[in-house]
Amino acid sequence: MDIHELLHERILVLDGAMGTVLQNQQLSADDFGGTHYEGCNEYLNLTRPDVVQSVYTAYAEAGADIILTNTFGGTRIVLAEYDLQEQVHSINVASARLARQALAAYHTTAKPRFVAGSLGPQTKTISVTGGITFEEVREAFRAQVLGLLEGGVDLLLIETTQDTLNLKATMLGARQAMHETGRIVPVMISGTIEAMGTMLGGQNIEALYTSVAHFQPLSIGLNCATGPEFMTDHLRSLAALSMLPVSCHPNAGLPDEDGLYHETPMSLALQLERF
Repeated sequence: MDIHELLHERILVLDGAMGTVLQNQQLSADDFGGTHYEGCNEYLNLTRPDVVQSVYTAYAEAGADIILTNTFGGTRIVLAEYDLQEQVHSINVASARLARQALAAYHTTAKPRFVAGSLGPQTKTISVTGGITFEEVREAFRAQVLGLLEGGVDLLLIETTQDTLNLKATMLGARQAMHETGRIVPVMISGTIEAMGTMLGGQNIEALYTSVAHFQPLSIGLNCATGPEFMTDHLRSLAALSMLPVSCHPNAGLPDEDGLYHETPMSLALQLERF
């Protein structure tokens, strides 16, 4: 069933956190391919594909409708910090294929499963940090999405968006990749509202919606950096305004005083009805 049709029938469930689950695997530097690459979860798609696929499988077994690829930092902007910028294509293709393989045993007509390519924020942003141009961001995401499309994703999720200018560059890069490949997939957008009530770029939830609604994404919503309670009012405002499905990924946010994350096992992903 088409995901647009499915959204008219029920809420879809997105899988939980990838990073914190990988942390729990107690991986060594050798698993990452050496100390220089330690902490680069995306490189595990190549060095330990079995571990990455086991996470996908666990979330599929738990009943997630949508599985996110392990590509949150899968652009050359982030991977260059590990000297892996030339591996963008292979990392993204591998991650999407691993997710596709993991879902094969769980996908049915009655309960279809979907692979979403994860497009995370960058370590450099156009207006917040500077040091990068609109065209560089657009090209970085074009290259990433080319790999994800080749790997077989069903849709894309631009997540943890912190600035609408970066978001627009990401959308344009994704669209260019789709045009080049001839594969058009739906795009979900999820922003992050900070404690001051806006994204890091200064836009509130209404400005976020207004800036991207014309792209006609599959959904628009929030995943939070400050905890699920803080995002409630912003989600109500978004749901009252949006003519699109609204998403909510209520992770626990930042680590506690002991450095521990308390992620929910899975996140509510999309709902068509307003609050």
